[in-house]
Amino acid sequence: MAKEQSSRRISRRQFMQFSALTGVGVAVVACGAPAPTAPVQEAAPAAQEAAAPAGSEAASAPSQYNEAPMLADLVAQGALPPVAERLPLAPTVVTVTSTIGSYGGTMRRAFKGVSDRWGPSKVQDSSLIRYDLELNKLPDLLESWEQNDDASEFTLHLREGLQWSDGTPFDSSAFSWWYEYVAQNEALTPAPPVNFSTGDPRVLMEVSTPDQYTVQIKFADPKPLFIDFMSRSQPFTPGHYMQQFLPETTDDPDALQAASDAAGFDGWDQYYLDRDSWYLNPEKPTVGPWRAVNQLSEELFVMERNPYFHQIDAEGNQLPYIDHIQHRLFDTDEVFNLWIINGEIDFQGRHVQIANYTLYKENEESGNYQILLGPTSNGDTLSINHANKNERLSAFFQNREVRTALNMSVDRAAINEIIYEGLGTPRQASPSSISPQYHEAATKAFAFYDVEQANQVLDEAGYSEKNGEGMRVWPDGSGEAISFVIEGIDAPGAPSAEAAILVTKYLADIGVKATYKSMERSLYEERWAANEMDASWWGAGHDILPFLSHSNYYIGELLDRPWAGAWGRWYRNRDDPNGAPPPEGHFLWTSWEIWGQALVEPDEAKRNEYFAQIMDIWAEQVPAVGILGELPGPIIAHNDLRNVAEGYALQDATRDESLVNPAQLYWENPDAHSA
Repeated sequence: MAKEQSSRRISRRQFMQFSALTGVGVAVVACGAPAPTAPVQEAAPAAQEAAAPAGSEAASAPSQYNEAPMLADLVAQGALPPVAERLPLAPTVVTVTSTIGSYGGTMRRAFKGVSDRWGPSKVQDSSLIRYDLELNKLPDLLESWEQNDDASEFTLHLREGLQWSDGTPFDSSAFSWWYEYVAQNEALTPAPPVNFSTGDPRVLMEVSTPDQYTVQIKFADPKPLFIDFMSRSQPFTPGHYMQQFLPETTDDPDALQAASDAAGFDGWDQYYLDRDSWYLNPEKPTVGPWRAVNQLSEELFVMERNPYFHQIDAEGNQLPYIDHIQHRLFDTDEVFNLWIINGEIDFQGRHVQIANYTLYKENEESGNYQILLGPTSNGDTLSINHANKNERLSAFFQNREVRTALNMSVDRAAINEIIYEGLGTPRQASPSSISPQYHEAATKAFAFYDVEQANQVLDEAGYSEKNGEGMRVWPDGSGEAISFVIEGIDAPGAPSAEAAILVTKYLADIGVKATYKSMERSLYEERWAANEMDASWWGAGHDILPFLSHSNYYIGELLDRPWAGAWGRWYRNRDDPNGAPPPEGHFLWTSWEIWGQALVEPDEAKRNEYFAQIMDIWAEQVPAVGILGELPGPIIAHNDLRNVAEGYALQDATRDESLVNPAQLYWENPDAHSA
């Protein structure tokens, strides 16, 4: 069979539609394809359909269901109920990208370690809603939802008959247990999660469950983007399983303490969080398409199909099509790239760097894969920490004239050509040009190369004195050179690390000493969590959909890219020991006020106007040193893999390559791709 793929080019209009509040239902398209070989079973009677969100198109479940052969064998052995009893009464009907698939096979991916859990998580995530490739919101675990006029109250209707991966019913009790024992437990949740709270200080939402399949959510203030975030956030947990790890719900507190001690944890709360991580605890039930077989801490992390997964295709085949997913541990980018060109990676966008595009392209044929591209929010950004623990350095970065000089010192066009073969766009840290929130002034602010002007600005800012090596010194009489460390997770030799090293050379040309330091991601996370960083090197501020980003870089709350340092930590959590409020009159106070107004504004056009005001501040204050943005994102896809697509938005908010819905990917020849 020839290679198949669906090309999805995202228009500006589609991005505008993405942030709309109206849910759009699933349109079912039945396509001819090889039929699964597993037995056909009659579907359970369909439940009466709840009112779907306005503008949606409800999909009817087929009258019969099919299942994977590996599950049919278990049913025949009496080890598993029939497929009709494992699916909800009205399963989620998924429109496949190209053709109805065949069952079987293993998908190979790669990861860097436990701290790199997002790779496995993104192919595994399943929540209340999902997005299709056109960026429509679709009900997933939900059958439908409603909200009031100001978006402060939401009524969620679950699919009747949903089950966890252990066969236990998934119903409203999963929400009420999470709300009572997790969300309101200060040891487990020190501060109300952003996606589940409103106000300043944040007030946790209220959760009530009037019946087994209805959940009511009430916020103290409007939360118009609540449903949008529910494609990734999960305000529920398998309480029937997790209760054994909570002192107030366990049957044996002494045994819990003993288990916690034996596992080496200092307290029950740490032990609970460990057991609550599906990738560290394979016994924890899930609602995702696959479930963990072992721990992510092992060299080969294996996931197998969830027999109770709630999605089907238009012909009644229970998803996922693929039996297993393997994530193989790698230490260096060189090893990972070798696996790619050897044809050992089947479907992955994470860690696949656009700077290596030529390498990947030259080996496409021999590696038996294709490279798919999509718009991303990726780029390179130097986040200088305005509120780090070094008072002299903080004062240096807080000086607007210093920030303009640092920006003007960098030759972005040269970095783009030398490192990225011209594939990026030299620009400031600001939303992508295809974003509804694009802001031209913020994009261009001091993002030009002028060493002479940069030197003059630094001289006039009070940093004119230099040492014998031509490096500027602190104006306190110490004679010490102004210097700082840029920390990142890319090892020397990696394109992004080489770009960072080029930046340090440009900074040296204006007498500022900077060094790039690479480290393992877990150490990087420890350091930003303690606000120990002078500056970080990690793409940020080039969002396609900033309202749906997990944290807002433009107001300093994206803590692992800490331009706002202690201030951002204080904003996220007033009790953070490493947090502190900004000085009186600082521009962040204004940004936070505007952001607060945007978050409670149900009208999309007005929300965008508020965001533009924040970007007006960025155009004036240039808080970061944006280098490049709008780098296209490559996805490696094996030539035998079907239902892949390209041209869709690749960013955290849309789950990157997993927006295609990995549950509907399949092998043309699954027997040739078995582990």
